[in-house]
Amino acid sequence: MSDMNFISSLLNGQSFQPSGSKLVIADWKAEGTPAGSEPMPIAPLHRHLVDDEAWYVLEGRLAFQIEDQVIEAGAGQAVIVPSGKAHTYWNPASEEARYLIIMTAAINTLIEEIHRSTDRSWDKMKALFNQYEAELL
Repeated sequence: MSDMNFISSLLNGQSFQPSGSKLVIADWKAEGTPAGSEPMPIAPLHRHLVDDEAWYVLEGRLAFQIEDQVIEAGAGQAVIVPSGKAHTYWNPASEEARYLIIMTAAINTLIEEIHRSTDRSWDKMKALFNQYEAELL
C-alpha cells in the first residue's frame, strides 16, 4: 500500500480523509467581520450527539460559543468541542482567519449535504442534522 493514502497537503480549502478513516482534516478560511458589523456565524448553533469536533487556528482569530461560554482562539491555539455540547463559531476580527477543522466523516458529510441543499428551511435543515446524529438548535 502506498504512503500517499496517508499524507496530504492541506492548501486552498482542500480536505484530507484517507480511505477507511473516520476523520477528516480541512483547511478553511473565514472572511473578516467589517468594523461595526455583527459577526456572521460560520455554522448555526448545533450539537453533535456522538461526534467531537476540533479547530486549530493558523492565522487570525475565531470566536466560539460552547454552551453558555464564549471564547476566542488566536493563531496557534486549538479548540475541541466534545459531543453533546451546543456550539457555533465565527470570525470576530476584520482580518480573514485561516484554520484547520478536524471532524468525523459524518460531520463532513453533513456539511457537504448542507452546501448541496437548495432548501435551507428550518424544517429541512433540522431533519438533515438529525440524519447525522446532530441537533440544530
